[in-house]
Amino acid sequence: MTRHERWNTLLELLADAGRLSVEEAAARTAVSPATIRRDFDALAEQQMLTRTRGGAVAQSVSYDLPLRYKNARHGTERQRLAAAVAELVRPGSIVGLNGGTTTSEVARALVTRADPHAEGGAPGITIVTNALNIGSELAVRPQVRIVLTGGVPRPQSYELTGPLATGIFDHITLDVAVLGVNGIAVEYGATCHDEGEADVNRRMADRADRIVVVAGGAKVGRRAFATICDTDRIDVLVTGGPAPEDELAAFAEAGVRIVRA
Repeated sequence: MTRHERWNTLLELLADAGRLSVEEAAARTAVSPATIRRDFDALAEQQMLTRTRGGAVAQSVSYDLPLRYKNARHGTERQRLAAAVAELVRPGSIVGLNGGTTTSEVARALVTRADPHAEGGAPGITIVTNALNIGSELAVRPQVRIVLTGGVPRPQSYELTGPLATGIFDHITLDVAVLGVNGIAVEYGATCHDEGEADVNRRMADRADRIVVVAGGAKVGRRAFATICDTDRIDVLVTGGPAPEDELAAFAEAGVRIVRA
């Protein structure tokens, strides 16, 4: 188990139980108590838990998110996808994230990988997002610089849309845009259900050096109403589960790198 995987496991255990002793955590993760103490200290420094004598308790800050976001914390496929995306992001990068359950999990994975002691006091990573839930969850993480767009929120996805959301992209650049989608097909590119979300996501993609689309296998080969970007703009597709092999082969032929999680 890598440090990244171990930290995610510890945070999930704390989310379920609320409190965790060093000995219990060591037994659950099959590492030494000394390693768990170092993990707890590092996570406490990043305000991801509160250290106690002999253990840790869940961070006291709570977020009143819709049930589907809470359920997403336990979606093993989303966690695998998120971990695979996080591996593609270099330390110190400026990352654009749109909204959705999968990109919310990506945000959590990026937090556990970000270096809280970056050189020169710079943030371990900068995340630009139009997702209110991602912004609120990461706002207390000192190793992450969070930039939230303006705009009007959509209650279905917590994404900010409209001209106040798109205007920020005239003034910034991104190293990578990580886009969750409702559908992705070679013929139609990356798509989503709402045209307002698509507009913000398109501007985010336009300002990025690289575009990474993250989509479960059930979304591959499908299309939704509004186009985000064409296939020739996509650099990497991170997917998992029962994705159609012929569609993945067509993406690879089109020059898209396929990462299976």
